[in-house]
Amino acid sequence: MRIVALAGGIGGARFLRGLLAAVGPQDEITVIGNTGDDIHLYGLKVCPDLDTVMYTLGGGIHEEQGWGRADETWSIKAEMKAYGVGPEWFGLGDRDFATHLVRSQMLTAGYSLSQVTEALCVRWNPGVRLLPMSDDRVETHVRITDEQGTRAVHFQEYWVRLHAAVDAEAIIPVGADTAKPAPGVLEALAEADVILFPPSNPVVSIGTILAVPGIREAVAAAPAPVVGLSPIIGGAPVRGMADKVLAAVGVEATAEAVALNYGPDLIDGWLVDTADEHAVAAVEAAGIACRAVPLLMTDVEATAEMARTALALAEQVRHGS
Repeated sequence: MRIVALAGGIGGARFLRGLLAAVGPQDEITVIGNTGDDIHLYGLKVCPDLDTVMYTLGGGIHEEQGWGRADETWSIKAEMKAYGVGPEWFGLGDRDFATHLVRSQMLTAGYSLSQVTEALCVRWNPGVRLLPMSDDRVETHVRITDEQGTRAVHFQEYWVRLHAAVDAEAIIPVGADTAKPAPGVLEALAEADVILFPPSNPVVSIGTILAVPGIREAVAAAPAPVVGLSPIIGGAPVRGMADKVLAAVGVEATAEAVALNYGPDLIDGWLVDTADEHAVAAVEAAGIACRAVPLLMTDVEATAEMARTALALAEQVRHGS
């Protein structure tokens, strides 16, 4: 079975770990990773979502945080602070710095982000084929109004420095309109047996991937069933600030509203948590097959069961049952 998943950071990475536990060694998983969170810091190209997937599946993630490296140290950051060089609000540990150094060196040497990601994955052996959504530069910005007036800030500043404490007025994937899908992305979608939307942020993770011209159209045109898992449980995100960015695009923070925002032209099936069982009828009335099942990723086995249920729903959709 050829499975393609569109994924953001922590939620997407943890779901993929469960997906790997749920499928057999003969199955192939391609992950199209969000690069809208990418940022340049200290002269280095940082790809938070790609790295979170790579570290999580490769056994190097800081489990409690869900991001960054395990057994991290912070000597470089301390030295940068001593020189008065910021930003102090974004934490890059010493081990993490090495990844960004290698990436930046390879990009400067003329390799594409896809080639660099493939090379980095040789070390981590994540068990999936990890593709950036695009080799072109795309950065998600957020329009806000604060004491400095109305302005746009990088998504990382909005989330990490401001902690999403200011209302998001608009989400702008800068550069997405002229970006091209990375090599292999459209082919993977066209050849997939199943396409999955993990419980990643529907606006700044999966939404940014779909903003790259050609990707949304390829998902909609794919012969494979497309099944998503709600990142909203009981009217709130499990973690993160999906409610903030959903409000910015005029979508309620409910499992039902997220499904309807994707729409039946894009997704064929949708899983909601048992706490949102009341949403099933409305989602199905819109032409999207829907089931209510436990969606808390409490451990790998619970997450694997979520993945099995998503794959089973895809089969039901495929056979019209």
